[in-house]
Amino acid sequence: MRLIRGLTNLKLLSRRADSPLAQGCVATIGNFDGVHLGHKTIIDQVRSKARELGVPSLVMVFEPQPREFFQGDEAPPRLMGFRQKFEALLAEGIDIVLCLRFNQAFRSYSAMGFIEDVLIEGLGVRHLVVGDDFRFGCDRAGDFELLEKVGKDESFTVENTRTVTLDGKRVSSTRVRDQLTVNGLEKAEVLLGHPYRIRGRVVYGRQLGRQIGAPTANILLHRMPALRGVYVVSGRLDDGSVYDGVANIGVRPTVDGKRPSLEVHLFDFAGTLYGQHLEVVFRHGLRDEEKFDSVEALKDQIARDMDNARAWIRAHGSARSTH
Repeated sequence: MRLIRGLTNLKLLSRRADSPLAQGCVATIGNFDGVHLGHKTIIDQVRSKARELGVPSLVMVFEPQPREFFQGDEAPPRLMGFRQKFEALLAEGIDIVLCLRFNQAFRSYSAMGFIEDVLIEGLGVRHLVVGDDFRFGCDRAGDFELLEKVGKDESFTVENTRTVTLDGKRVSSTRVRDQLTVNGLEKAEVLLGHPYRIRGRVVYGRQLGRQIGAPTANILLHRMPALRGVYVVSGRLDDGSVYDGVANIGVRPTVDGKRPSLEVHLFDFAGTLYGQHLEVVFRHGLRDEEKFDSVEALKDQIARDMDNARAWIRAHGSARSTH
């Protein structure tokens, strides 16, 4: 799969004779946060039509996501970062991901400007899969009806996305997020089609965990997570090995209470993880995140968390394997 970043790179690529978009593409547009069951159904629509036309399948996403641009820190928590989203789309068999920068210039695009510059000139779109409530362009002036009208003149077709429901309600990123917020891991797993997980690069932390006897792999989160608290987890390393563990996700109120982070202690692991990508699967919630009066009190609670996590793993089974 190929990643195209930015409108400039898209236009440069579209002019090349060997461009993967030389014959056009079948595309869809959205946030695809979480790549849940509803998203996978849309992806199936895109891939099926792409095979029929003999062109690449493409997903268009935005960084930051539009609500993050407009709402800043008040935007809903993300379910996954961009790299994890890219990898999830790769796993679903999408050929190309186009990531466009959502900034003041882009949000000022007219609806027709977006159609002409991005969909027609940039992508050479042959078929577009979007919801019938899809809005785009400055002041959200563009809609499904406009796409159909222009498509008739420009020889591309437009198809409505299929809605996936569960228990009578639409599967959506908002619904997954709501479940995670109330620690509904099992229901979130059903909506996603897999256990909730976060994948990120291990970075240097303050070494506090090592000082109090519980060394952690620290994954910096760029936005506030939907989950907050202490969890039983499993961690998959770059070499494919899997370890049981316990993790804290949130803002570390006892330490600094500012930057969101994910701190993972892997049981029975010896070595260094700095620079590696770690996939953390959340298996069971142990407690909410809380602020302690002292680091010593935090240390005592971490010891209890580790004991409780090991007890849960003994009762429900280990996720550990070796590569």
